[in-house]
Amino acid sequence: MAEPFRMYVLTDVHFLSKKLWVEGMPITRRERGDQIALKVSPEITETFFDKIIADRETPNVLITGDLVNCGEVISHGDFKALLKKLTDAGKRVFVTTATHDYCGHGVDGDENIFSAVGYGETECYPVDYVGKVESRHLYDEYGPDSADSVDTESGSYSVSPHAGVRLIAINDNGNGRSHCGLFDEGFEWLQNEIKCAKPRGERIMLAVHHPVLPPWEIYRLAAEFEMFGGYEKLKRMMCDGGVRVIFTGHTHVQSIQKYEDGKGGFFYDISTAALGAAHGMMRKVTLDTDTGKCSVESIGIDKIKGVDTPLRACEYVYGLNFTGLLEKVFPLINTDWDRFLQDSDGFLNAEKLKKHRLAVKAAAGFAQKLKMSTLAKFGKKYNGLSKDRIKALKDKRAIDCAFVIMRHIFSGNAPYTPYTDEYRVLMGVCRKADKILNTLHRPPSSFVKGAGSLCDIARPFLYNDRTGDDNAIEFYM
Repeated sequence: MAEPFRMYVLTDVHFLSKKLWVEGMPITRRERGDQIALKVSPEITETFFDKIIADRETPNVLITGDLVNCGEVISHGDFKALLKKLTDAGKRVFVTTATHDYCGHGVDGDENIFSAVGYGETECYPVDYVGKVESRHLYDEYGPDSADSVDTESGSYSVSPHAGVRLIAINDNGNGRSHCGLFDEGFEWLQNEIKCAKPRGERIMLAVHHPVLPPWEIYRLAAEFEMFGGYEKLKRMMCDGGVRVIFTGHTHVQSIQKYEDGKGGFFYDISTAALGAAHGMMRKVTLDTDTGKCSVESIGIDKIKGVDTPLRACEYVYGLNFTGLLEKVFPLINTDWDRFLQDSDGFLNAEKLKKHRLAVKAAAGFAQKLKMSTLAKFGKKYNGLSKDRIKALKDKRAIDCAFVIMRHIFSGNAPYTPYTDEYRVLMGVCRKADKILNTLHRPPSSFVKGAGSLCDIARPFLYNDRTGDDNAIEFYM
């Protein structure tokens, strides 16, 4: 019996060097406006790496892009020093880069919008950055140097990390914004690598930063440029080539999606949450090369090394992320307006809030008082709840349910199954709202082209109707 292939998968590290910031509003605003705990990104990264090193049975590590904050040379240097800890411990590391790993600044038509800066006490200042072409070779020792084949245009590479396994790591080529994918030459190279792996009896795993399948359909409809450029072509290529899995990131969402082409072809897009997000995870992949059985589990951290807090890692980071901050400041809107503005600086627009103060206060007051029973009555014709069930919801606030849903957006496994009162109430509201919008000839598609009903949009945020579990899966390759 052959030894199983084992590999950790991480993504969206967004590492920011400690040398690039001091305490002040610039770094605080940046962290609040992001979904990443930037200040402690080195501690989070090291904690995960220590966990990988402690696992002696798993020799391979894959990291799929957005390694650093915004292409800073210093951040890349410090991150590579941490990668060396992995290789010094005997781990084999494979890396791809993505749009946060370089700055374009309009060179050769590049649309990358990021700027490399340091964060002072009162202002940001420019720092040295890595360009797109340079970023392609910055991590050559972590994959390309040991690869069997490298696509010269994109920097993508194909390697055999284990007998009977072919890992093809795809670099997002393009202009850094409206097209982050492969061009024709890159697709030709990729198709050839898939074609060559089959006669060798190798089981193929793909990896890329941008998603091939969106976490929710509204994501693709509203922001298709955030998808892998050429995702439809890649879907066909994977199904035709018998490729069963691709590991992705970028969305910061813990998600497992299955695609079926209707002709027997299928694959899983396994997206991993950002490492420094509230529910930052890494995946552990185990492949039995004899049977083709592949299992994927999710592993997080409990405490962040070197951070003085009694909170668990997910609780600590949640308080720094958009959803956690909004949940914390929301009650202040009608109790301490000045404190609300101060604590929301960086993730809400203070000038617009001041301009519409009365409207904001009125909306917040309404949201705080709105009960789930009121929503149940509004959609009673469509939710099927009895009077007793509706009455039982009179003490449950709608805003609390909203925050529960928001907490699960990035962590996956939406909270309300079709058997819960919350699901039935909220879907009932959506059904009635759909009817009203259609009567007014203003369906969701008039706001977002291609969008279906409100029910279709809302359902995946309430209930995981994908594969059943965003954190673990078993399948055969």
